Amino acid sequence: PLPTAPAAARLCSGAGGQAEAAGGDGAMLRHLARKLRASGPVTVAEYMREALTNPGQGYYTRRGGVGESGDFITSPEISQVFGELIGIWYISEWMAMGKPNTFQLVELGPGRGTLTEDILRVFKQLASVLSKCDVSVHLVEVSPKLSEIQAVMLTGGKVQPSPENELAYMKGISKTGIPISWYRDIQDVPPGYSFYLAHEFFDALPIHKFQRTEKGWREVLVDIDPEVPDQLRFVLSPSRTPATQNFIQPEETRDHVEVCPEAGVIVQRLASRIEKDGGAALVADYGHDGTKTDTFRGFRNHKLHDVLSAPGTADLTADVDFSYLRRMAQGKTATLGPIKQREFLKNMGIDLRLQVLLQNSGDTATREQLLHSYDMLMNPEKMGDCFNFFALLPHQRLVHPDKKDKPEPKSPLPPVAGFNELLLK
Repeated sequence: PLPTAPAAARLCSGAGGQAEAAGGDGAMLRHLARKLRASGPVTVAEYMREALTNPGQGYYTRRGGVGESGDFITSPEISQVFGELIGIWYISEWMAMGKPNTFQLVELGPGRGTLTEDILRVFKQLASVLSKCDVSVHLVEVSPKLSEIQAVMLTGGKVQPSPENELAYMKGISKTGIPISWYRDIQDVPPGYSFYLAHEFFDALPIHKFQRTEKGWREVLVDIDPEVPDQLRFVLSPSRTPATQNFIQPEETRDHVEVCPEAGVIVQRLASRIEKDGGAALVADYGHDGTKTDTFRGFRNHKLHDVLSAPGTADLTADVDFSYLRRMAQGKTATLGPIKQREFLKNMGIDLRLQVLLQNSGDTATREQLLHSYDMLMNPEKMGDCFNFFALLPHQRLVHPDKKDKPEPKSPLPPVAGFNELLLK
């Protein structure tokens, strides 16, 4: 049971750790403690936003630890095959939609840029297919540190800051000759026929947490522990908060619910853009379909880390509720999934690609690495089952516009790669 805020009794199930030794890592905790003493408990969403993106001490703005040496590792960092198959997904959908003559690839939260680089390699290999198409890359990235890393990886560091009056803050040309622009917000990306990619993006957006109590729904808040001044703890709001009234569905059956309103806003924007300009969005993330309850957790040095301990030094994340994303698309687009990562990659032909790479690799070490990374991506105990793929597509991609009048459409619609088993001719 969580105490109600404010409360003297220390009943908290999620008491945080002590402040780390004075210095950089304790600065965020001191900042939060001052804020909490001055204005009382904050929502989990506000706590996450501060801990991850505070301009001075936020985890992403200061560290952003992706990769072997960081705090967490993502699928593209494990195997180039992952990014290649996603690149093929985009080309497959572009062809199914009639090969439009422009193609904006928009990635939200591109990490180190590894995934974009793998996709661009596929585009280069299939340059003859894309020859009449004007391809550009648009990266939405708030972290100055990560955008520098992306620029080095994708352009070799050949980038220019944009003039003040432009929406993009940086521009460059990829090593494969494709223009790349960087933005702070998806709203700044120019409209047009676009394919969107959100890989491990939604799971880092701030969530609100709610608990069902005898008095009805209450929001879980973060507060300073009155008995241990440099320690944080979870408490319950004494009454309903605006978020409780807005985000809990009347038919909710769970006792603990996490809602990410920012994810809802972004999905609404993606759905509106796809409805208006065409294209598709592919989301790959940890998640569930409206069944899980408490998934908020921290990662530091590849280990689970107490979410309330040493804020600003660990990655904070929560599973994506795909049923919420589906609801937020508001019928503007069709939605597919969530489908487990191992099914999606199998449907995309990962087994065939692995065989080709194994045949072409000369040494045992490379072959072992290929098999190890395949196991990481596909094993249900590892990433195979906890990661899911979810897509937003224009309605006409799945239903012929003339279907209502004529029961037999002129030609069958091609299956959507990854979500259907593709029969390889």
